[in-house]
Amino acid sequence: MKLPPHEQTQSLWILVASPTIWAVHFLACYTTAAVWCAKMAETGGDLGAARWAIGVYTAAALIGIAIVGWRGFVRQSFEQVPPPFDADTIEDRVRFLEYAALLLSILSAIATIFVALAAVFIGTCD
Repeated sequence: MKLPPHEQTQSLWILVASPTIWAVHFLACYTTAAVWCAKMAETGGDLGAARWAIGVYTAAALIGIAIVGWRGFVRQSFEQVPPPFDADTIEDRVRFLEYAALLLSILSAIATIFVALAAVFIGTCD
């Protein structure tokens, strides 16, 4: 029988990890595009290297979000107990936190892709 992680080692930080990665990605992408368009490109110029930077940011963010999501998936599915996780036990509290982290990771991955799509569809600094 696989024992659940001890409740005292649990942290609520896992819940905000994926949205924080998305927020940092959002800030990095739009700061890069703004600086590129203001300093490097001529009026109406191409995003050029800023698109590559945004691609790298996106890949790194999706990898980080995937790691958090995978951790949530693995830890919420020990002993294969299906939701809802609403009992007042240590195991269900851990499962609930990890399940919420998994769902937030999915949402953050979708948001990260939408941020990156702006650089794909808008190719100029206009």
